[in-house]
Amino acid sequence: MNFTKIAIIGGGNLGSAIARGILSLEGITNKNLVICEKRKLRIKYLEDLGFSTVDTDIKKAIHNAEMIIVSVKPQQFASVLEELKPILQSDQILVSTATGINLTDISNTLGKQPIVRIMPNTAIEIKESMTCICFRNTTKEQEEKTLALFEQLGKTIILQEDLLDAVTVLGACGIAFALRFIRAATQGGIEIGFSAEISEYIVSQTVKGAAQLLHENNSHPEAEIDKVTTPQGITISGLNEMEHQGFSSSVIKGLITSYNKLIAMEKNNY
Repeated sequence: MNFTKIAIIGGGNLGSAIARGILSLEGITNKNLVICEKRKLRIKYLEDLGFSTVDTDIKKAIHNAEMIIVSVKPQQFASVLEELKPILQSDQILVSTATGINLTDISNTLGKQPIVRIMPNTAIEIKESMTCICFRNTTKEQEEKTLALFEQLGKTIILQEDLLDAVTVLGACGIAFALRFIRAATQGGIEIGFSAEISEYIVSQTVKGAAQLLHENNSHPEAEIDKVTTPQGITISGLNEMEHQGFSSSVIKGLITSYNKLIAMEKNNY
């Protein structure tokens, strides 16, 4: 159920990550995917990576596109919508990745246009994203095609829109939080004798395996932890010291801090 043409407006980190993921799918080529980007240096970068680009001509970019993914900063989103409003076809699906711009805001500009809000993360480029989705004014067929696309790019879940701010923190910012743990564990590995490269290799595969255990076994983290913590063992000693130093508390506080900042930014219109 691939789309015949997808246009991405905005070739920044997330937009280009989405493009990489889509272009890696079977049956998708540069004939099916175009990125519209205004920055000259970024255009050159994207073209060097093999993407088909359009500079400032949004009308050309979206011509015959079934799906238009708008992946720009929230501050730029309104002006992009104004550009799109007079040229959108009624059956084109408008997909927004913009944080804090809700479906009602978009509908107030575009009316009955089919709209999808998504919150993926940058692992979408390797088809391992956690993408959360909500719909407005879409047909069942449009929803099925959209889900079919993003399910090829990782895991998907349909959520109520009021949870998308929380998803931004847990799923999108969460990539950085997970990577910071990997970095910290890598540094610890260097302290106990490994080279940086080997330490990172061991840690990243261990984290990947831990996540996969939860998915494959449909288990709770503590159940898997119990399997490797023996009485008076080295694992429980390390875990307890991490908790004494505030490990879980720090993670939770970090998530809440990011969430509160996002809410404050939305109230102040960024």
